[in-house]
Amino acid sequence: MAFEKQMKEFEKRRARALEMGGRDKIKKQHDKGRFTARERIEKLLDPGSFLEVGMFNHSDVPGMEEKTPADSKVGGYGKLDGRRIVIIANDFTVLAATSSRIAGRKEGELKVLAALRGHPVVYLGEAGGARMPDIMGAAGLASFGGGGYNTYLQIMSRVRQTPMVTAILGECYGMPTWMACLSDFVVQLKGSAMGVSGPRVVELALGEIVSDEELGGWQVHAEITGNIDRVAEDEEECFRIIRQYLSYMPSHCDELPPFKSVSEGSGSDMDHILDLLPEQRNRAYDMHRILNCIVDNGSLFPIKPAFGKSVITVLARINGKTVGIIANQPMFNAGAMDTDGIDKVISFLCLCDSFNIALLFFHDIPGFLVGKDAERKRVGAKVMNYMNALGLLTVPKISVIVRKTYGMAFWNMCGSGCATDFLVAWPSAEMSFVDPSIAANVVYGGKASASDKNSEEWQSLLQKMVDDASPYGAAGKHYIHDVIDPRETRNYIIEALDICHNSRTKGISEHKLANWPTKF
Repeated sequence: MAFEKQMKEFEKRRARALEMGGRDKIKKQHDKGRFTARERIEKLLDPGSFLEVGMFNHSDVPGMEEKTPADSKVGGYGKLDGRRIVIIANDFTVLAATSSRIAGRKEGELKVLAALRGHPVVYLGEAGGARMPDIMGAAGLASFGGGGYNTYLQIMSRVRQTPMVTAILGECYGMPTWMACLSDFVVQLKGSAMGVSGPRVVELALGEIVSDEELGGWQVHAEITGNIDRVAEDEEECFRIIRQYLSYMPSHCDELPPFKSVSEGSGSDMDHILDLLPEQRNRAYDMHRILNCIVDNGSLFPIKPAFGKSVITVLARINGKTVGIIANQPMFNAGAMDTDGIDKVISFLCLCDSFNIALLFFHDIPGFLVGKDAERKRVGAKVMNYMNALGLLTVPKISVIVRKTYGMAFWNMCGSGCATDFLVAWPSAEMSFVDPSIAANVVYGGKASASDKNSEEWQSLLQKMVDDASPYGAAGKHYIHDVIDPRETRNYIIEALDICHNSRTKGISEHKLANWPTKF
């Protein structure tokens, strides 16, 4: 065979790269119930579609060449459900996938090229922090990230041009955490952990003894920080969630999300939608049931469901088109939005505006959660951040007032004067500065009858306030576009979306929120 010596050397080097950290390290990974980096790539991508970049990379530290196959990061291009993506997987079997100069150069280049070429990025995380002693000392520190004029910025900052997804699949400290905080969507595996520094560093630096779970387990990030969007029971579920999420997303910011066929039976329960809304104006109900009635069957995809639970953010489809939905949830705090909920909504607005996803708002909100704790969490500033983000939206916006919408929250939920393309109410809607019962106390509290809330006179005064909150007053003066039959909501939205998408912009955003921070 021609070039036999060279080909033997090639095969030897390739085999070494594919061995990763060796049999013992791979067995250790499997014993923990986890896949290796290459197995993860194989399981996520379409079969045979992976084109690797940088297989023969290794550390640039003399003497470490043989110990660092692919320099602990496996990356390249592949297809997911037929669509081209960029994929990067941390190889924990090689020095705990710690970050280094060569690996950083590979990751940074793939990330930059994905944006230029219009490919979504999937980052599969399981890694320690920066590799030591590689980046110790003045030259070591300054060279990390490429050492060029803007090479570090290219790796560690982002303007949304293509969707970016991170999976937290093991102990993730340093680089995987940074990538998660740059991503549009993060799914975390139960039993994994994510943080800036791991327990060992925390103990050495602060004398604080803490477990991985306590420091950055899934409950911490799903319920407290809001830094993840979904939780997976195992890696297979994690990959299913990633596939499902990307099915709602365009490949890049210059196209609309993909159209899907309408699932059978969609809209068939619309005639019974009023059965899901209590006639008692203060009774709680689950807004998910109303949304499920309106959207295509089985299409609701929750984003941050365990965080800021008084507001729902979901991706869904209506008549095959991807939409983003922001809906108040009366099951929690009567639907009053807290500061976590505000952060959750702003993050969702950025996602939808960056990737041309029309937004639907469903109102049933008594206002923002106020009080001492709220003020200390800067509720006023966050409300105005929310309003500022709303003002930068350039995707189609459709707003439906289901029940109550009071005070500033009316405008934050895309009310009148908010460049809302279609603003309508159900006959059950109540629109006012405050809850009618509170207004009655303020306005009529001085009357003698106010002491007896069961008296006929007091009930009459309260009813007057309720009647004044009827949506017909706003509809009559064209402050809202119409009052609609709730049973016609799905068809109304389908027509409204068709009008917006058959316009000059075709529903493509100006992407003014593309560089708003992804994590609040």
